[in-house]
Amino acid sequence: MKKLLLLLCSFGLYGCAAGAESTIDNSTVDSLDVARYMGRWYEIARYETSFEKGMTNVTATYTLKPDGKISVLNEGIKNGELKQAEGKGRQPNPSDPGKLEVSFFLWFYADYYIMELDPEYRYVVIGSSSDKYLWIMSRTPTMPEETYNELVSRLQKRGYDTSLLLKVKQD
Repeated sequence: MKKLLLLLCSFGLYGCAAGAESTIDNSTVDSLDVARYMGRWYEIARYETSFEKGMTNVTATYTLKPDGKISVLNEGIKNGELKQAEGKGRQPNPSDPGKLEVSFFLWFYADYYIMELDPEYRYVVIGSSSDKYLWIMSRTPTMPEETYNELVSRLQKRGYDTSLLLKVKQD
């Protein structure tokens, strides 16, 4: 019950933040090959959130379903235990391909903005309509420092407070 309340609260806070004016540039990619995007992504850095607090070895695995929807499996280690969250994703408007939505509870969907995507699909930067959520992810458990620093620089130019990024431990 406690987890359910935390989840609902995080969606409530998210909704409030999403409507607020922001000075960030959260524009998304112009094209996305959804099938190519599928697979496992490793979290390299993130803004800390209540639902991921204290987690390491975080991954997200996306699987395209025959109906075009996306199965989402988020995993991570917290206090030595594997934690999993199963959800669903969708691309509500194919003419705006970088704006996806994900849901981990009933019909409550949250923004999933693909803001930066490597042409070879090796790394991605994910945000939302709010400046409260930010992730840097890679196809591999580590990312070259030069690539990471370049992404951080781009995020600073977009108006994000990159001092809030927490590098995620991957074993």
